[in-house]
Amino acid sequence: MAKEFQKLTIKDPFMFAAVMNDEETCRRMLETILEMQILEVTIVTEKTMDYHPDYRGVRLDVLAVENKTERRFNVEMQVKPPKNLLRRCRFYHSGMDMNALPSGTDYNELPDAYVIFICDFDPLGKKLYRYRCQMTCEETGELLNDGSRTILLSTKGTNPQDVPTELVHFLKYVGHPDDRSFSMSRNDLPNFLDQRVVAIKQERSWEAKYMLFREMLRDEREEGRIDGLKDTIMDFLSEQGEVPRDIHEQIIHENDELVLKKWIRSALKAESFDEFRQSM
Repeated sequence: MAKEFQKLTIKDPFMFAAVMNDEETCRRMLETILEMQILEVTIVTEKTMDYHPDYRGVRLDVLAVENKTERRFNVEMQVKPPKNLLRRCRFYHSGMDMNALPSGTDYNELPDAYVIFICDFDPLGKKLYRYRCQMTCEETGELLNDGSRTILLSTKGTNPQDVPTELVHFLKYVGHPDDRSFSMSRNDLPNFLDQRVVAIKQERSWEAKYMLFREMLRDEREEGRIDGLKDTIMDFLSEQGEVPRDIHEQIIHENDELVLKKWIRSALKAESFDEFRQSM
């Protein structure tokens, strides 16, 4: 596990979240991506790394809040193309807004919100380094100033003339963390980030967090597999009618994979609930 931790790069979601846990690093990255001044930010740590077993899914996205303006920035590293990227952006925006506006507060108080995905693929297929998305009116083409922005970045861009050089270097660094063929000054963002990666790998506390994270992922995968087996048994049995409460309770509380697989075979063969009980 220690060797695995030492091989992590900035494109690994865990390492990215660890690097962005430093507020100045996150602020500087946001300025590069958005091409605007970002004042001091606070990283909302409970959203940055959530290992709590009561939550479904291990979150590794970064939520930063600009202290003076309360603008919010949700950033995530996305290595593989999901089928639902744009709907995930929509869901993230809704979650940020729900947390940003207390009940009874005027909607004018809702802060600007930015959802940013750093993709190691081309999310929209147009070979651009950056896609800046905003709500528009279909009839007039007018941009609607609702305060929400979605930025999709791609390491596969081919238009360096249209974006800042530092952003191109950043995305090249994400796509190929070990490649130093492109120009990087000492103060370049990729060099700055790489120093953070090296420093994190030297901290035993981060290695311990990574080990916990991996353990949580294994537990979650196992839990999902066990839940799937239980659902399969219930589906087979429900073909005979409503599953009796005692059988239902036994299935729900059984977590042995071998036992559950045996019950699946029994549920397929049983012609009655009593026959299934006898095989349990």
